[in-house]
Amino acid sequence: QVQLMESGGGLVQAGGSLRLSCTASSRLFSIRTMGWYRQAPDKERELVATFTSGGSTNYADSVKGRFTISRDNAKSTVYLQMNSLKPEDTARYYCYHAALNSWGQGTQVTVSS
Repeated sequence: QVQLMESGGGLVQAGGSLRLSCTASSRLFSIRTMGWYRQAPDKERELVATFTSGGSTNYADSVKGRFTISRDNAKSTVYLQMNSLKPEDTARYYCYHAALNSWGQGTQVTVSS
């Protein structure tokens, strides 16, 4: 089973930027259908951004124009560039491999006002 390892979270002021990374432990599995979700306290986990099986991207309305998902197949890594961060973006961000139904441990993002 592949392990997903996230990094890049932290504390940032509103308007700032962070880049999250998620690296799969094995290159045997395509990262084609990986993506990012987040969960804030007392809220359900929600989609942030993903790659679809058709190769396109899908974003939550709340992050469109501010977040960008990208990937480096050679490194088995998916990135989430987050710009113009808002306090409501505060959550634990999780990497997800759809084809393997596998989740990472998550990385905390906290945006101060």
